Amino acid sequence: METEVCAVVFDVGETLMNDSTFWGSWADWLDVPRHTLSALVGAVTAQGRDNADALALVKPGFDLIAERAAREAAGHGESITEADLYPDARPALGALREAGLWVGIAGNQTERAGHLLRALELPVDAVATSGEWRVAKPDPRFFERVCTWAGCRAEQIVYVGDHPENDIIAARNAGLHAAHIRRGPWGYQHADDPALQAAATWRIDSLTELPALLSRSSRK
Repeated sequence: METEVCAVVFDVGETLMNDSTFWGSWADWLDVPRHTLSALVGAVTAQGRDNADALALVKPGFDLIAERAAREAAGHGESITEADLYPDARPALGALREAGLWVGIAGNQTERAGHLLRALELPVDAVATSGEWRVAKPDPRFFERVCTWAGCRAEQIVYVGDHPENDIIAARNAGLHAAHIRRGPWGYQHADDPALQAAATWRIDSLTELPALLSRSSRK
């Protein structure tokens, strides 16, 4: 029996937002060339490690919380602007909402990122972050919170993201549908991973593919 999708929830980094500015700002703060940090992010990603581990390679003993606070105090805190969005983000969000779906944004981001994303006034019903919820992907409690937040059963929700473990496999393990977008280091590197392919309900190259995929004729 087919289950009608009632909500679509999006990851943030490398799904809706290009992370170039994010990593560039950290390179500037740590006083290393941007291409150096970019290469290190690629290296830790290839090793299956958290991409934040790249920061510790630049600065041994790196304390993320302390460094974030120092950046804020120095006036170089986290920033998200319209220019950081992928070109297909706003159109896709708007089209899904116009189709009558509940649309949300929920990713592993800071509390400040939540405020910055809401300030963009994207065409969504709600924005939340792991920093605000005090639980992060791939913890099953994150996806339980998504279901309560969206007001739909797990099997009625599609989670869209680039990361194989945090987004796709974790969402499917929690009973949600998952759409994998092939972009960003994680998205490209793991696009052909059998485990990801088995878990993903859909695999896409652009967010603008989603409205047609989720139309009544193609819902699964």
